[in-house]
Amino acid sequence: MADNATGEGMRIALTGVAKQFAREKIFTGVDHVFGAGSRMAILGPNGSGKSTLLQVVAGALVPTAGKVEHTLHGRLVGEEQVYRHVSIAAPYLDLYDDLSLREATGMHAHFKPFRQGITPRDVARTAYLDPHWEKPVSHFSSGMKQRLKLALAILSNTPLLLLDEPASNLDAEGIAWFRQLLLQHLDGRTLLVASNRQAEETFACTKSVDIGRWK
Repeated sequence: MADNATGEGMRIALTGVAKQFAREKIFTGVDHVFGAGSRMAILGPNGSGKSTLLQVVAGALVPTAGKVEHTLHGRLVGEEQVYRHVSIAAPYLDLYDDLSLREATGMHAHFKPFRQGITPRDVARTAYLDPHWEKPVSHFSSGMKQRLKLALAILSNTPLLLLDEPASNLDAEGIAWFRQLLLQHLDGRTLLVASNRQAEETFACTKSVDIGRWK
């Protein structure tokens, strides 16, 4: 059974965090605590650094300055272990395109188990992709790929869920599906949603912060 079977969220504390690429400062002076179980929307226009901040929170990017601490069940999580507790869906993250849906969901489950009682085949059914079980993911439409990304992230057994512009490539029916899926599986998890102020993406958030405050 995975560590987060009870649905408890992760606490993330950023202290003096800054990030820049070459001479371009993305953000600076980030002092913020995302409490365990909080639901936060990170707002700002495209190119404002929302995705970079999510990557720093996820432990995928090292900040140029400052520190990021992840706490779960009252214990600090080591930097090398953070990835085990985070699931993320983002337009810039690729799927296993050269694999079939069966192989892709199975590989995901190997590295990041799904929530209790959920199998790889359940993930396919949830995303309305079961008829394509043996089809290469590279043959999927953009909407099918987005549903798969969201299902993989939301149905992973992680205390921290990061969603970057989750309504991308979804039609009205897909957005309704996403809403239902997220609300059904959110419980006590910590949620961060990066959005350029789209209500269909931030509906589950109870607070918001504009990334412009850290420019």
